[in-house]
Parts: sequence; C-alpha cells; structure tokens
Amino acid sequence: MLETVHIATLATMLTVFIALPVSYIAAQNTTPNRACLWLGRFILVASRSVNTIIWALLFVAIFGPGVLAGILAIMFRSVGFIGKLMGEAIEEIDRRPVEAMEATGASKAKVIVYAVVPQVMPAFFAILILRWDINIRESTVLGLVGAGGIGVILQGAIDTFAWPTVATILVAIIVLVLLGEALTSLLRRKVL
Repeated sequence: MLETVHIATLATMLTVFIALPVSYIAAQNTTPNRACLWLGRFILVASRSVNTIIWALLFVAIFGPGVLAGILAIMFRSVGFIGKLMGEAIEEIDRRPVEAMEATGASKAKVIVYAVVPQVMPAFFAILILRWDINIRESTVLGLVGAGGIGVILQGAIDTFAWPTVATILVAIIVLVLLGEALTSLLRRKVL
C-alpha cells in the first residue's frame, strides 16, 4: 500500500521538473518563438493522448516489471495534464506587472520570476494537489500490468482466485483513495 503512495508522490514530484518548463514554452505569452510554442504543445498533447496503462505497458516492456515502470508511466501522463493547465494559467496572467518590468529593462528571466511566477503559484499548487490525488488513484491499478504498487498483490490474488484477499485489497484501495481525498482537501484549505 505504501509503495502505491510512493509511486504517486514521486511521479508527481518528478513531473514538475518536466511540466513547468514545457508549460512556459507552450504558453503564448512566455514562449520564445512559434517553433517552441508548437513543440511545447506537441509534448503536452502527446503526453495526454496516451493512457497511463499504455505508458505502463510500454515501460514494463522496456525496464521490466516494477516500481520504475509505474513511476515513469504516471509521470509521462502527468506531464500533459500539469503542463496544459499551467500553460493556461500562464496565458491568463495580468499583463500589467509583466509590461511594467519589461519597461524598466528587466531580463526575460526576471520577468518570469517576479511577474509571472507569483501570479501562477496558487494555480500551480491547486493543479499539483489535484494531480497527486489522480495519481494515487491511477497507481492503485498499475500493478495489474506489472508496474508496481498494490495492483501487483491484487493481480496475484485474482490469478489464484483468492476472493477474500481480493475483497480486502479492494477495501484497502477504497480507504487509500478516501484518505488521499481527505489529505487533498486539507492541503487545499491550508495552501490555498
């Protein structure tokens, strides 16, 4: 059970390192040029187009069964989700602070750090919390295809027709999802 939470949490944290830069180049008001805009959007669409289970099957075939395949599967799917929503949040920022900093001769990096980032931080935390909640749910079934987590135990119980064990695992998954939901609600109240 703990492995399932670890898969979701680690995948969500690692996703940030890919999704944030991609979201900045996929947003029309922060992209350096049209080629970067389309590259960023292509990455986001490609990531969202492939289901997590398909990513898991691909990574199980490449790396073998285990946690790494699960982390990468959730990560690759989450990049599109977080990147798309962050890109939209960036496009909706108030342009006045950006224009004021540009008028003073601030560099592009300073404009992003001091005019863009403060405006998108609440959206970033909301998106991150939501995606972690989704990743908890997705990581519970990844074991069915060999990508680690409680799904591996569930698959073993199904294969051996151990129905009481299957029922126990399903109840544990429901409890885990409910705990994840409670934690995300608490985090939303504390952070946002």
